Amino acid sequence: MNETLVTVVGNVATAPVFREFGTGRVVRFRLAVTSRYWDRTGGAWADGHTNFFTVCAWRGLAENAMASLSVGEPVVVQGRLKVRQDDRGDGKQWFAAEIDASAIGHDLSRGTSTFHRTRTVQRGGPADGAGEPAAVRSRTADPWDGGTVAGGVPAAVDGVPAGGGLDPLAV
Repeated sequence: MNETLVTVVGNVATAPVFREFGTGRVVRFRLAVTSRYWDRTGGAWADGHTNFFTVCAWRGLAENAMASLSVGEPVVVQGRLKVRQDDRGDGKQWFAAEIDASAIGHDLSRGTSTFHRTRTVQRGGPADGAGEPAAVRSRTADPWDGGTVAGGVPAAVDGVPAGGGLDPLAV
C-alpha cells in the first residue's frame, strides 16, 4: 500500500485535546505551517501562505504530546498525510488535511527543550494511578542516580560499574 509520509515543521495552533476511547488514547491539535520566501523587491524575508493541518497522535505518543505541547511552540511532526473530502450538501466541497503522527518533537533550531523519559505503566494494574488524568506521566528515576564516586561520576548504571568495569589505567 502506498502511503504519503510527510515531515512538517510549524507551530502548534490550538491547545492539544486529549481523549480516551475504548480503542485507545488520542490527542488532536492544529498545526500552522507558514512558508517563507525572499522578497527581492523589499530585500527581506516575507511570510507566504499558511497551511493548517490537524495532527492526530495515538497511545503513548498522545500522552507525551499532551504533556509536552503548548500553543505557539515550534514543532516537527512526521507521519502519514490524509486528505479528507466531504460534500456539504449545497454543492460546496470541504477538504481537510490530517497527519496521523508517528513522531512529534520540538523544533530545536528555534529553541531548547528538555527530554524526560516516561515510565511504561500497565493500564488497569495497581501502578495505573487511578483517578489521575491519562495525560499525567510518571517520570522514571534518574538512571545516573546509582550513587556517585569522587567528582560526581556515577558509581554504577544498570548494575555496571562506572567505566564498564574496566580500569582505563590498568594496562
